[in-house]
Amino acid sequence: MKNRITEIFNIKYPIISGGMVWCSGWRLASAVSNAGGLGLIGAGSMYPEVLREHIQKCKAATNNTFGVNVPLLYPNIEEIINIIIEEGVKVVFTSAGNPKTWTKKLQDNGIKVAHVVSSSKFAVKCQEAGIDVVVAEGFEAGGHNGREETTTLTLIPQVRKSIDIPLIAAGGIATGNGMLAVLALGAEGVQIGTRFALTQESSAATEFKNLCISLNEGDTLLSLKKVGPTRMIKNEFYKQVQEAEDRGASAEEIKALLGRGRSKKGIFEGDLVEGELEIGQIASLIKDLPLAEDVVKSIITEFNASAKALSGISF
Repeated sequence: MKNRITEIFNIKYPIISGGMVWCSGWRLASAVSNAGGLGLIGAGSMYPEVLREHIQKCKAATNNTFGVNVPLLYPNIEEIINIIIEEGVKVVFTSAGNPKTWTKKLQDNGIKVAHVVSSSKFAVKCQEAGIDVVVAEGFEAGGHNGREETTTLTLIPQVRKSIDIPLIAAGGIATGNGMLAVLALGAEGVQIGTRFALTQESSAATEFKNLCISLNEGDTLLSLKKVGPTRMIKNEFYKQVQEAEDRGASAEEIKALLGRGRSKKGIFEGDLVEGELEIGQIASLIKDLPLAEDVVKSIITEFNASAKALSGISF
């Protein structure tokens, strides 16, 4: 499977594991990279020196390309960027901020840059900013989402028409068939979060993982819309947020309810009652916790089988 994504990132398969807070440490990133994909370390949950430690451990665990996901609103962003450069990371995925701010500095240091968007408008801004790759994420995805609430199957063809640079699809993709669908719509690769969050190498709590593989359709919903739309599992904390939003609570009240460390409490520490439990809609399709290597293998096997089967279909 050779295309612009595999060539830009020097990987075997155009499969990227999302840089998810509290899930994407060096173990998951190195496992995905060793399997032929591109593993990302999620810097959003790490202090700068913790990130440096994860990068160094990842370098020791794989000879293949890996990257770091960086939310651009991170308070220690300059220190984070300098650590990434100092440690020789070759790929950075950015999100939640202006793509113009750090792209040139990263590229001047030999780093390929991708940026996550939720609309065609922002995809065009990425191309204008000189970004190497755009990741278009539909609102099926877990965690923080765009306010547009555009689904992946709607978003990808529209973004494809809007830009010429390579495009990765994200949101609601966990299988080879899902990968085949978005490639048919114009994507050249997939960024997968939930499926890799629910693997052996994910750093999420066992309690969180076990809950996620028991979910049914409709067990996750967007919430926290006045603060920043976030897809999460319906639990006691979710109910508190919904009650506050239903009575017209202000953004300040919602922020106070959210507090600090709420997602760490839920995803990393396993508090299923009071934690913020972020996961994508596709979790309802997942019922096991395999090795990340086996996830990559199964995606490629299913992709190839389905592509072969469909090649003979005509109407």
